[in-house]
Amino acid sequence: MAETMIGSRKLDHLKLCQEMDVEYRDKTTLLENVHLVHQALAGLSFDGIRTETRFMGRRLKAPLLIGALSGGVEEARDLNRDLAKAAQRLGIGLCLGSQRPMLEDPKAAGSCQVRRWAPDVPIVGNVGIQQAAKAGVGRLAGLVRSIGADGLAIHLNAAQELSQSEGDRSFPDGSAVLKALSRRLPGRVMVKETGCGISREAASRIKAAGVRIVDVAGAGGTSWPWVERLRSPRRGTKRRWLDEWGIPTAVSLFEVQGLGLQIVASGGVRNGLDAAKCLALGADLVAMALPVLRSHGRGGLDGVVGFLSGVIEELKTVMLLSGAGDLQALARTGPVITGNLKEWITSRRTRQRSRR
Repeated sequence: MAETMIGSRKLDHLKLCQEMDVEYRDKTTLLENVHLVHQALAGLSFDGIRTETRFMGRRLKAPLLIGALSGGVEEARDLNRDLAKAAQRLGIGLCLGSQRPMLEDPKAAGSCQVRRWAPDVPIVGNVGIQQAAKAGVGRLAGLVRSIGADGLAIHLNAAQELSQSEGDRSFPDGSAVLKALSRRLPGRVMVKETGCGISREAASRIKAAGVRIVDVAGAGGTSWPWVERLRSPRRGTKRRWLDEWGIPTAVSLFEVQGLGLQIVASGGVRNGLDAAKCLALGADLVAMALPVLRSHGRGGLDGVVGFLSGVIEELKTVMLLSGAGDLQALARTGPVITGNLKEWITSRRTRQRSRR
C-alpha cells in the first residue's frame, strides 16, 4: 500500500512538472545580480575552450549533471533510459530520482537500472534523509550497488514534506547516518537540498559529518511546496508564503564557499549563462532538472541531447567572452555583484562576524 502511494506521488510530480507552472513566482535565483565582465582581448578560440572536470572518480566532458527527476517507478523506465543515453553521449553525469520505492519494494529497482546505457559516466542514486536514517548504512550501500551507481545523494526536503498531507513531520539530524555512510562510501556521498538552498551553518554540519559534496539546490527554480499544492487542489491553489520559501541559488553558493566542499549548483539554472555564473561564483558543477524533463517531453532523447548540447555551447561562449579558457580561469574571473544579492551577502557576513 505504501509503495503504491509513493509511486502515485512520483508520477503526479512528473506530470505536474511537465505541464504546469511549478516555479517560484516572486523569488528568483538572484543570478540576475551576477555580472561577468566582458574581455574584448580574450585571445582564445572557441574550439580551445576546456570544460573537462571530474566527479565521483569519473571524468566529465563538461561540468554538468542531469538533476534528479524521477523516482524508482516503472512508468519512469523510458525516461531514465533516455536520460542515461543522453548523459553517455554528452559525457556528463546523471542523478537519479528518489529510490525510496526500492526501500519499500526491491523489485522497483528496474526503472533505475540504467548503467548499460551509460557505462562511462557518473550515476548517482538518491534517497531522503528521513529514509536514510531509518534504513541504515548496509541497505543504503545496497541501493548504490544494486543499480551500479557511483554514489548516493541524500536529499533534504523538509519544506516539501510539510506541504504534503501525508508527508513527514519529524526530521532527524541525520549526522550519524551521514558519518557512517561517508565512511562506507568515501567521496561518494552527496547531500542535496530540493529547492530551498543550503546555508553555511548546514554546510558546516554536512562537512563535519564527513560528506565532501553538496548540491545547494537553491530557491528560484522549481518550488516543491507549490507542486504539492497543485497535486492536492483541495488544499487551495493560491500561492502561500511556503511556496516562496528558501535561500536563492546565488546566495547559497556564497554561503557554502571556503569550506573545502565540492559544490554543485542547481535550482533555477536554465541555460549556459546561468551555468557560467554559478561556476564563477565557486560551483564546481551545475545540475539541471526541470528544463531537461520538459525537453524530453517535447522531443524525447533527441530533445534532451539537443537542449544540453546547447547549454554546453552557451557555457563555452560565455567562457570565451569572459576570457576564461578553462574552468579554473572561469572561477577566477571575479564577477560583479549588485542589487539584492549584494545586500544578502553583506547582511549575512555582518551577522556571521557578530557571532564570533
